[in-house]
Amino acid sequence: AKALHTVQSNVSSHVANLERELGVRLVDRATGELTDEGRIVLERARRIQTELDAVGTDLAALAGTITGKVRLGMIGTVGAWVLPLLIPTLAAEHPGIHMVIVDATTTSLAPQVIATSLDAAVVNLPVEDPDLVTEPLFVEDRVVLAPPGHPLAERKRDHVRLPELSRHPLLLEPPGTAFRDDLDAAAERAGTELTPLAEVDGMRALAALAQEGFGAAVLPATAVPIPPPTGWRRLEVTGLGPRTVGLATSRRSRPTAPTRAVIDALLRTLDAEG
Repeated sequence: AKALHTVQSNVSSHVANLERELGVRLVDRATGELTDEGRIVLERARRIQTELDAVGTDLAALAGTITGKVRLGMIGTVGAWVLPLLIPTLAAEHPGIHMVIVDATTTSLAPQVIATSLDAAVVNLPVEDPDLVTEPLFVEDRVVLAPPGHPLAERKRDHVRLPELSRHPLLLEPPGTAFRDDLDAAAERAGTELTPLAEVDGMRALAALAQEGFGAAVLPATAVPIPPPTGWRRLEVTGLGPRTVGLATSRRSRPTAPTRAVIDALLRTLDAEG
């Protein structure tokens, strides 16, 4: 009611009318929570609203003016180096686009793209969901960052095999994330199993813990400074493939003109960085 600048009774009346029209209860009056039917209606309504909002921005684009809000999700380790390049580019090329950046994990971003609360998201692939369209953006090596005094930091070689790595408790993402599942699959192929020191769902937090010296971590290469801080060791992992970073959009909604402009600028930014 506050958001609509009206009284609560007016909102309640509209909700009651909608419930009579649909023949279902949308709100549990005892708890104030949506019913299962209410959640379905809300999800559909948000998608309809997204499409209605897109009509105006797409028509404006035909006239040569690209304006509107774009909600872009991005995993933290990529955002740390991409956003300082992407934001100035968009400001120069499309000053009418208002960017909203959501920094979160892949497990958090993917559902938001499906629900269309995000227009697109840069995520760790693979993400398996029939409601998402994904495309690879780039691949990067996975490496180990070991703090001073850690046995891995004392190695003479600049690489380590998975069976050797499994002897040390590691800072890892939790099972169920694409990054961790790929690690576990590679370890299984090598006939071993990685031991977690701690499991953190968030690559930026994981990298911060490693750089504070809380333990050795398996990280994407872009999350590790080159050269690493004094005393830290950056080790390649033999037998471990790279991670793939990609773009996720909703299969149910066509990207708006502002969203397409942001995606185009993002692709050009990545191409320029090699």
